[in-house]
This record gives sequence, C-alpha cells and structure tokens, in this order.
Amino acid sequence: MTDDLKCIGCGATLQSEDKDKPGYVPESSLFKDDVICRRCFRLKHYNEVQDVGMESDDFLTLLNKLSDKKGIVVNLVDVFDLEGSFIHAIKRIVGNKKIILAANKIDLLPKQINKRRVTEWLRQSAKNYGLHADDVVLISAAKNYGIEDLMASIEKHRQGQDVYIVGTTNVGKSTLINKLIEQSVGEKDVVTTSRIPGTTLDMIDIPIDEKSDMYDTPGIIQAHQMTHLVTPKELNTIMPKKEIKQRVYQLNEGQTLFFGGLARIDYQSGGKRPLICYFSNELHIHRTKTENAERLWQEKLGTLLTPPSNPKLYDLENLKTVTLSTTSGKQDVMISGLGFITIDEGAAFRVIVPKSVDVTLRPSIM
Repeated sequence: MTDDLKCIGCGATLQSEDKDKPGYVPESSLFKDDVICRRCFRLKHYNEVQDVGMESDDFLTLLNKLSDKKGIVVNLVDVFDLEGSFIHAIKRIVGNKKIILAANKIDLLPKQINKRRVTEWLRQSAKNYGLHADDVVLISAAKNYGIEDLMASIEKHRQGQDVYIVGTTNVGKSTLINKLIEQSVGEKDVVTTSRIPGTTLDMIDIPIDEKSDMYDTPGIIQAHQMTHLVTPKELNTIMPKKEIKQRVYQLNEGQTLFFGGLARIDYQSGGKRPLICYFSNELHIHRTKTENAERLWQEKLGTLLTPPSNPKLYDLENLKTVTLSTTSGKQDVMISGLGFITIDEGAAFRVIVPKSVDVTLRPSIM
C-alpha cells in the first residue's frame, strides 16, 4: 500500500495486496497516471459494485475531521427525501463554518410546484433540526439546473476558503461534483458516480484556484432509509429518475395502499377522500381492503407486491406501525427513502414499514 497514491474515482488509497479491500489495483497498474481502482473500473464500465465494508461510524469519523478545518460546507440533500437525507449530526460536523443547503433532484417534483415555497420549507425544516443555513439553493445535478446559482453562492460565502461537499448516499453528490468540476476546470466525469450507497471512500480534492480546494467527502449511510433494504436492481425501481407523476387514489375507510411490498398505509377514518401519492413512477401501488392486507402481504410478497422480488430478503416479522392523523391542514406523510402521500386535514391512518425506516408528517409542499 502507498499512502500518497489515491484512486481518482473514489479517493481510496491504492493498494495491490488485498482484492477484497478498498483501493485494490493490480500491481502492474499501480504507478500509472490517473489510476482508478478495480471497484471504480467495474462500476464505470460494467455498473458492477463490490461491497465496501465501511459502516456509518467510519463515514462519520471521516467527516468529523472537518469540524477543525477552515472552509465552508455545501450540504447536499435530496428534495424528494429531505427527512431521509438530512444528516442530524451536521452541526457537529460543520462546527462554526458557513453552510449552504443545496437541495438536489428538484427536477423530480411536479413542474407546478411552487419553488419559493419549497425553499422556505427547506429553510424552516433545517431550522427545526437546529441548522441555520446561510443560503438555500434548489438544483438538479443531473439536469444542470441551478448549478450556476450554487457556484455563485459558493463564491459569495467561501471568501477564498476551501469548500467541503457533504451528504448522505444517493443524494447525487458525485454527479454534482462532476458538474462543478466541469464548470470550473472543463473536464467531464472525473468522479465515480453510482446509485449504489457508499461509492466515495475518502476525501477527493479538486483545486478551485491556486490557494483553495473543493473536497468531495464520503456519502453517509443512513440506516433509516428504505434504500438500504433493497437490492441494487430494486433501487432502480424505487428511486425516481424523472418527474414524478402524482397518482390519486380515492379511498374509503378500511382500505389500504401497498407501495410495492415495502410499505403500506391503512386508511382508518375521515370519510371517502383522495390520497395523492408521490413515488417513483415505476413503483407499483396496489389498493385492497385493510381486512385482507395482512394475508395479501404474506401470500403475494415478491409477486403482486414487489419489490422486494425475493420475499426471503424482507422480514415481515420485523415491522412497525406508525399511527398518525392530519390535524393542521393538508399534510405529507413521508416514508424515508421511498416517497410521500399528501392527505387533507381530518384523516386518521397508520403506516406500516420496516422497523428501521422513518415515517414523518410535514405541512404539504404541494
């Protein structure tokens, strides 16, 4: 192993001793220019991912090193899954640095959404979590929307200092970094991008000017996101790739909606009403009577109710029930890492999900 040679794709220290550890590269390639490790090579050319073997504590340890360093922080969150992609330890990580909240994937929300309202909701939500953002910028790294606004905000706040980009897995951090590099340096696809959690293993630094750098940090794995309970193929189904089409279901009391076989909502009381669903267009939603829901889940998991495609990988014994009601106007029921349901005031319902997955209620952003 050699400490000063790093993979330009993921930032891992290059080594040729252990094929199963991060940064592996055959010895013959070790000292070539612009080397990428075998894992990044496979990711780039075959979209094939090997396990990394780093737990969230390791990621947090790496990020905790940031609190002592000078610079500003760009905290990238997923506007479609703010609750799931918000890092609750961010204040500890950031210290006293200025922080820009960059909300990615704005292109996934329906076009009629009020962007000013979304910005205010993001600012208020961050404040509720104890984070006072110096700026909030809506972006789409994939569609190149808002990147110039973000660059302008970074320049305004950094005042010649380094910039650290932090975020959870799957928020689109590497895609954003590539766009920022493209804007500032003119090179394309420098950082390994992937939909699979945990691609960036160490800090990757990109020079901004002669005195300062931009750092891409490892994505933090959040155990409470549904994305960590599915296979890579199923991740493609539940993570939206284009604008979400709202799906409206008129429900009577005592009816249930299944979201694939991963979660369900039982509508209990409040009269006949619409439940407006915002999930990946590819995720199958199934309506049934609540009295049949338990049996259906047991019998049709992996067939009618999919993902998961393999019912053995989904533990129906390890679920929790979250009982909620909409008491203050129209509200969104967020299922972390999966999507949300908009419900008018006066409804009582319960949401059943795996024990590790967060379910929260917020004022509707629609």
